Amino acid sequence: MEAPVPEETTSAKTPRTVKRYAGRVIYIYAFDIAYEMLRQPVSQLLGQPVAQFSVDTSRRHPRHLFFFRPQMVRLPPMERIGPNGPVRIERTLKFLPVGALSITVSVPFDVKSIEDLVAFHDLEFSNGLLSQEVRQLAEEARRELAPLLVKPAPQLEEDEAYTVFCIDAPLRAVDERPLSAADWLHQHRREVAALLTQESDVNQLSRQEADESTGRFLSYYENDLAVLDWDAALIVREPGQLDEILYVLELANLQLGELEAYDRILDAALERSYRDLAQRPGGRGEIMRELREIRLDLARLNDELSNITKFFGDWHVARIYENISARFHLGDWHRTIEEKLKTLDNLYQLLNVDRTNRWMLTLEVTVVLLFVIDLVLLVLGLER
Repeated sequence: MEAPVPEETTSAKTPRTVKRYAGRVIYIYAFDIAYEMLRQPVSQLLGQPVAQFSVDTSRRHPRHLFFFRPQMVRLPPMERIGPNGPVRIERTLKFLPVGALSITVSVPFDVKSIEDLVAFHDLEFSNGLLSQEVRQLAEEARRELAPLLVKPAPQLEEDEAYTVFCIDAPLRAVDERPLSAADWLHQHRREVAALLTQESDVNQLSRQEADESTGRFLSYYENDLAVLDWDAALIVREPGQLDEILYVLELANLQLGELEAYDRILDAALERSYRDLAQRPGGRGEIMRELREIRLDLARLNDELSNITKFFGDWHVARIYENISARFHLGDWHRTIEEKLKTLDNLYQLLNVDRTNRWMLTLEVTVVLLFVIDLVLLVLGLER
């Protein structure tokens, strides 16, 4: 007689339909607004009080205090007409001493299938695109923060955006029984991949792409899940336990935006240095001063940018940061920045050596001239 199949194995292999998907989509936008910001307290921004960011610390995990806590502003909720009718959106703005601005927008949803969430990519309201509205908000914040900005950016570059689909846990089948989040993912891998890659036709997506897009997923409890991709993420978690994970995703997105900004600054500095050396070889002292300032500024800011994620609340969140960093290739960006800083350093050292050699040549010529003068004076004295 065959042994009975365990119930959990059966449920893992037999697809069970989820009744509904409710939650919210979090849109994260990062802007580089300056080299850095003065560390002065700000009491008000955009007409709202400024507070220190904090997260829930009640869960029993190994934890440390956050190494870095930005200042933040919660803006009043607004009513908009979204893809499925009227929605109430919430907006939060954070600003950091590294000269960065991060804006998050929360939009609720209640849909019947994962495919219905694809419409929330590049969200458009009845009065225009969400991204345009956020950019205008960033411009207003930048104008108010202008007195605190050190070497402000001449204009806002393209934002670094990331979309997080947060589904309320636990997932429940039609019979109201809770589902394992990991089992649900294995059963709906292609639908989740289509959501993360913004593909409206699930059947067109290859199995290889589905496996790649959903390959980095983590689960701590039986009912939670985090699937991390390059452009979007899917989080299944109880609503009150999202803040820490969202903050880590926000910081990683902000790091990516800042590293891209630093890369542009370094490219411009190198190009300007090479051009100036070719056009005005006599003005090397000024070029050296510029190089010295850029080297010091970017080396310090690169270290400071790394420090904002030195500690996290728990090991699970640290693993999420490790995986999103891999998706964003933050390590490669850091190495690229460091290599360009080394190139600047080498250029500075070459100019410094060249200047030293010219000074040595000047000293040698001076010594020779003094020797000749002494010799002439000696000859004239003998003739007398």
